[in-house]
Amino acid sequence: MSVPAKAILPMLPAAAEASALKRAPTLYAIILFKVIKGVLFFVFGVALYFQASHDLPGEWDVIEHVLRIHPENKFFQNISEQIAVVTKPQVHHLAVGTMIFSLFPLVEGIGMLYRAGWAGWLAIGESAFFVPIEIYELARRFSLYLVLVMMVNILIVWYLYAFRETLFHHHQPRQQH
Repeated sequence: MSVPAKAILPMLPAAAEASALKRAPTLYAIILFKVIKGVLFFVFGVALYFQASHDLPGEWDVIEHVLRIHPENKFFQNISEQIAVVTKPQVHHLAVGTMIFSLFPLVEGIGMLYRAGWAGWLAIGESAFFVPIEIYELARRFSLYLVLVMMVNILIVWYLYAFRETLFHHHQPRQQH
């Protein structure tokens, strides 16, 4: 074996350890959550896009009848009134917007899977963006579901920010002179 090869061999295990990323089950759970969220929004957007050509008010009447929704229920009455005035171009715009929105969690999830630092910051920013909105909505109307969503977002922001160096910092082996 040559002299340079003998000098490099002791450094290989240390370099392999430094470049190997630690397992992070919480990160993988966040990635799974983001990817599932992105896929669901994308599928919903595609379904909505193709649904635009149907008679939405007529289909809503059938849904109300099948589900036996009480006609005086304010929530469903509000939905019914809004669906009655929706146009095909509005549904197409909403569908395309939903599909574009789905790209954010998909890109975040795939980027974090590859441990890209920018994906971590994107996930931190997106999750942190919704916290003040959720607080505002909670101040208007308390909802246990919204408290749960807000807590998950806060935990995601805290976890990704607190462990960003460990999760996303790719260590380069140091060259010894």
